[in-house]
Amino acid sequence: MKTLQKFSSVIAAFHNHFNQDRHLISRDDCKARCSAALAEWQSLVA
Repeated sequence: MKTLQKFSSVIAAFHNHFNQDRHLISRDDCKARCSAALAEWQSLVA
């Protein structure tokens, strides 16, 4: 159960970080946000 909680918290953080509601913003804005989110995620993991 403890491992499942850790896994769920990581997946939830990842999903919340990258979920940008693509249908509400322009493609260029979405790409910029996703790139920024990926760079931040990589800095947190490293």
